[in-house]
Amino acid sequence: MSVRLPIIPTVIVVAAAATMVALGVWQLGRSEEKASLIARYSEASKQSKTVPFPGSDDGEDVWFRQSSVSCAQVLAIQPVAGTAQSGAKGWAMRAQCNAADGTQALIDLGFSRDLTKPDWSGGDVTGIIAPGPRLIASPAIEGLQPLAKPDPKDLPNNHLAYAGQWFFFALTALVIYWLALRSRFANKD
Repeated sequence: MSVRLPIIPTVIVVAAAATMVALGVWQLGRSEEKASLIARYSEASKQSKTVPFPGSDDGEDVWFRQSSVSCAQVLAIQPVAGTAQSGAKGWAMRAQCNAADGTQALIDLGFSRDLTKPDWSGGDVTGIIAPGPRLIASPAIEGLQPLAKPDPKDLPNNHLAYAGQWFFFALTALVIYWLALRSRFANKD
């Protein structure tokens, strides 16, 4: 008696496994791209020349650079999770402002353990542009502690782990299918 593979299930499993392997290879490429991006941000963080904030496009090309903004009108101040320069966990006081040039800007004014919003009516703030984009005030405004400096190395690069997951899923699908076939053929004997 000859043993025949079921055509449609075999095609589906092989196509799914091939797709998973392709996704794993794509994640390997993304891992290299992300490492390059983090290296570029690390270089940018070493530059002392300031860039405009908020900029015309607020793209990622200005992240981790020195900047300043003039907050003409404070629209709101909200506490968000934050880390102090000392490493303590608590609240970053984030202000949403209308800048002097009419654009809107987010500014992390400083760190506090208390949810009480600071009494701040705006003004000139210098600092570092962090993802968001938002300006991390350096120095912090009066009454708040300095926030941790944004570090490009804190950006996650978990694409290698994702690639491993996709390869594992492909292998798992093939092993399960092989076990199902083996069971099917063993029952035919």
